[in-house]
Amino acid sequence: MNEEYRGVWVFIEETDGEIAGVSLELLGAGRNLANKLEVPLAGVLLGDGVKSLCSIVIEYGADEVYVIDDPVLKHYRTEPFMTGVNMLCQKYKPEIFLYGATPNGKDLASAVATDLSTGLTADTTMLDVDVEKRLLEASRPAFGGNIMATILCKKHKPQMATVRPKVMKALTREKGRTGKIIEESISLKEEEVRTKVLKIVRDVGKKVNLAEAHIIVAGGKGLGDEKGFQLIHELANVLGGTVGASRDVVEAGWISHDYQVGQTGETVTPKLYFAIGISGAIQHVVGMKNSEMIIAINKDPNAPIFDVATYGIVGDALEILPKLIELFRNTRNQKGGEVSYV
Repeated sequence: MNEEYRGVWVFIEETDGEIAGVSLELLGAGRNLANKLEVPLAGVLLGDGVKSLCSIVIEYGADEVYVIDDPVLKHYRTEPFMTGVNMLCQKYKPEIFLYGATPNGKDLASAVATDLSTGLTADTTMLDVDVEKRLLEASRPAFGGNIMATILCKKHKPQMATVRPKVMKALTREKGRTGKIIEESISLKEEEVRTKVLKIVRDVGKKVNLAEAHIIVAGGKGLGDEKGFQLIHELANVLGGTVGASRDVVEAGWISHDYQVGQTGETVTPKLYFAIGISGAIQHVVGMKNSEMIIAINKDPNAPIFDVATYGIVGDALEILPKLIELFRNTRNQKGGEVSYV
């Protein structure tokens, strides 16, 4: 039966006419898998008034787009989206189906996997495929981030995974690229949906935005205590960057979870990432390894963080940081405060 299943699919998450960045990233990852398996790559787009987005999905690497455009899909709700996706899977039979590990993506993927009686790997950070056996190799940190586990779904299709934002790279948009658009419909009517959207409240409060930061200065337990961690704030302030932290620091109560980088925090891709007093456990590395430049400071010359660092400084961060802060502050003062470090 599994031989009927062919093709790689990516769920295209859309809000207010804008495609989520993680969906474009997954098209890049999906393109790689589809090429290896020699099958088409398809985007799956559900919503109200979304047909115009199909061309964008194709320009970012899809060969096909399955689209259901219906008012019942205007706002995300589990029941109608699950109904639409299940219908498409049962009719067209994809062998691999990828979703962004966003609140909506994780909700939908788990509902679809349950209904289709197939497997789902959550919060994946690496994807590959065994071409001979046609098995998706979905890898993620396990046992507290101490090892990488590769999970297979050998007996059921589609093989599904949710993938964290910022860990994959989108392809360069190819304007004018053409592909096939397959329009389908959903039989579910609004009055049949058990949940109703009464009101949408947007949170516009000021929050740390690690995902969009160009410079991140992250600190770990190697800074000793909360007082030592204040040096991270000082360096970030001088550089015009954003503070980040390891899980140990957050659990110690030195800073809130909003600043955590890693598997259980944010995945980031800044131009410049400082990893200071951070050993480099897998749990942390998967959240920052795609940074353009990584500068690590650690007194242990064998710390794993140096394996991913662009530049490394072996030494006591409590001695090195004050000198770096003074150096950058003097440079900024000499140039009238207008200094770009990226």
